[in-house]
Amino acid sequence: MTKTDVIRKEPRRAEDIIVQHIDFPNATVTMAGDLYLPENFSADRYYPAIVCVHPGGGVKEQTAGLYAEKLAAAGFVTLAFDASHQGESGGIPRRLEDPFARVEDVRAAVDYVSTLDFVDADRIGAFGVCAGGGYAIDATKSDRRIKAVGTVSPVDIGATFRRGWDGSLPLEAQIATLDAVAGQRAIEAAGGEIAEITYVPETVDDTTHADMVEAHEYYRTPRAQHPNSDNRMMFTASVTRIFDYDAFAGAEFLTQPVLLVAGSAAGSLWQAEALHKRLPKNTDLVLVDGAGHVGLYDRPQYVDRAMDALAPFFKANL
Repeated sequence: MTKTDVIRKEPRRAEDIIVQHIDFPNATVTMAGDLYLPENFSADRYYPAIVCVHPGGGVKEQTAGLYAEKLAAAGFVTLAFDASHQGESGGIPRRLEDPFARVEDVRAAVDYVSTLDFVDADRIGAFGVCAGGGYAIDATKSDRRIKAVGTVSPVDIGATFRRGWDGSLPLEAQIATLDAVAGQRAIEAAGGEIAEITYVPETVDDTTHADMVEAHEYYRTPRAQHPNSDNRMMFTASVTRIFDYDAFAGAEFLTQPVLLVAGSAAGSLWQAEALHKRLPKNTDLVLVDGAGHVGLYDRPQYVDRAMDALAPFFKANL
């Protein structure tokens, strides 16, 4: 997929929510986003704002846009945006999942909303889903302009690649991945074809983890499939960066209020629980009974439960 292959589709929107397609700068990259304005919006007022970060492999029109819409309905100005190198945003090469760049994307989104005349720059929050939750956490650690951070199904993508989805991957399997990256990098350095891998399985069977079965359904079927989210990432360039990344390192710098929402049946729950134990004084962990990791992306019965926690959290802290 190249930048010219992307397709503009209308974002999600609820009745009385205004949605504006916007661009904003991120160093040399032009970022694409959807700005959601609350009911009865007035440019003469000052609103709290929340930047919404999509999962790895996702785009702004999927779960990040859904939560941006619902948070706008709760009275916030919200921004859902495509990661650099992905979706409608710029950045070469394409299909790169660079955690360090994605954290900078969050900071650039904060830059943008802080300059809007109708946003109170002292009341900006961050929100993220899955890897986007980890990126939002990481950005909040070092960007004191972010006053509160909320997440749904949060994961540190680095830990996910190193330790596996449920945290049980043995060290020898992790080393094997790095050996494969090294071998492929040598092939590409010699002029060979650039390899790509998938974010979620293209096919599933009885041995596939339940979260990944639902991830396949979410991303690869009409449930939430989007033409700008093609389930591909560069192998060597992405995995090398991801293995070196730790979204939760330096957690002691995260003094802002934190809300972690996770499914009680999610294979990724260990990550939210581990972060909560490191930050018990300013972190709340809300478990949604019966939800897996992906159910919280769009299933109304689970999203409503998440919003029951998220809306009052941001209202109290922004």
